[in-house]
Amino acid sequence: MAAAETLWTALSRHPGGDIALAAPERPPLGYGALRALIADTVGVLNRLGVRRGGRVAIVLPNGPEMAAAFLAIGAGAATAPLNPAYREEEFDFYLSDLEPRALVLAAGLESPARAVAARRGIPIIELVAQPEQPAGSFRLQTSAAAAPAAGGMAEPEDVALLLHTSGTTSRPKLVPLSQRNILASARHIGATLALTPADRCLSIMPLFHIHGLIGAVLSSLAAGGSVFCTPGFNALKFFGWLEGAAPTWYSAVPTMHQAILARAERNREVIARRKLRFIRSSSASLPPPVMAELEQTFGCPVIESYGMTEASHQMTSNPLPPRPRKPGTVGPAAGPEVTVVDEAGRPVTPGDTGEVVIRGPNVTAGYVANPTANASAFTNGWFRTGDQGVLDADGYLTITGRLKELINRGGEKISPREVDDLLMTHPAVAQCVTFALPHDKLGEEVAAAIVLREGLTATERELRDFVSARLADFKVPRKVVFLAEIPKGATGKLQRIGLAAKLGLTA
Repeated sequence: MAAAETLWTALSRHPGGDIALAAPERPPLGYGALRALIADTVGVLNRLGVRRGGRVAIVLPNGPEMAAAFLAIGAGAATAPLNPAYREEEFDFYLSDLEPRALVLAAGLESPARAVAARRGIPIIELVAQPEQPAGSFRLQTSAAAAPAAGGMAEPEDVALLLHTSGTTSRPKLVPLSQRNILASARHIGATLALTPADRCLSIMPLFHIHGLIGAVLSSLAAGGSVFCTPGFNALKFFGWLEGAAPTWYSAVPTMHQAILARAERNREVIARRKLRFIRSSSASLPPPVMAELEQTFGCPVIESYGMTEASHQMTSNPLPPRPRKPGTVGPAAGPEVTVVDEAGRPVTPGDTGEVVIRGPNVTAGYVANPTANASAFTNGWFRTGDQGVLDADGYLTITGRLKELINRGGEKISPREVDDLLMTHPAVAQCVTFALPHDKLGEEVAAAIVLREGLTATERELRDFVSARLADFKVPRKVVFLAEIPKGATGKLQRIGLAAKLGLTA
């Protein structure tokens, strides 16, 4: 069978009566009904003037409607899911950068995105959920009017998904992923995990993130399986969902796995009744002791993988048994080609450290309107991940550090520069540098070093509240330190990497 290269073709080959989407206390949505919803949605978008590849921003809470909207809008346009927790300043940046043809919001949802869209003249489309109908059912309504657009279903090279990746020394970059890219990644994940129509994924990851969108939802549906869509991760409800959904697997970040383990002992009976085929972990390093405890508790293999937005998620993955899983590694290449190179771009020998580079059908063709970033991101056809790693003799990759300065807080990637820029607008702040603080559960936490203006004062609480009012909670520094001078390098550049150790700080 030829490989599917668009969302529409991928979802068109499965029997109409098979379950696609499910959710708590809702009847399931079959593939036939999902295809009808997709056709209706693309038709509405076309009548509103959204052509193939036209950008549509989406701000919806986690759940079956968000999953269905991603699939339905993405089949004929370019989806741009945004975190509903963003503050107005953040929505203003992302919507100005995206320049979408429309913004889809849940009907009645109070969101600062509404005011930003109105100010920028972006038409708002209300998504009206239909809770009495099968999971994910919705209709679109709007007062906006536009000339009918030539549209229809997207082609393989059309953009399907647009996501921002945080930058450390510049503004966040916009990553376009084509239909071909995301379907290639979904197939790679399906092959790694041996997914079939008999599999059901318990979806607990945010659906504005590449992990949830591709690693859970699309990988399942491309294989003909089903997805049980939750409102988002909740450790108190996880075992109830496990009981009700009877999934064969779930995918999460390490902090979620740790929260699940904390409640596992009192849910032994559910675990025994609802046997999982495997558990997947991605988006942050999984400590080997946590992996061992997960395998012992659930009696199934834990598969750790390595992904990033520019690769439509998966790049490497530990394999299913009987092939070996190596705790502490992220496994061998699992889709794209993966190698490690020196500073000149030459492959290093196994066991030597270098930069991880990739190439393959799931890798973005380049950032939107950013030739400088593209010139530095690609070398001889290989995409530079910015991560430092080592390949062993068996081809298993170990990530040893990040060349880039992103803070990885439990899988949420935070740009230190974004926090820097905001703190510098506080009248009492003369200098600041945001940096990663090691954390035993999250991996890294956000911290900031501050030099105050002479004669002015500010407290840690005041600066944290200042950031909290303007940025999402996960970006707020949990520790603020006041210094007379921030350490600098030989060129006078403020030192970010290793600053926590230099200052003797721990979370």
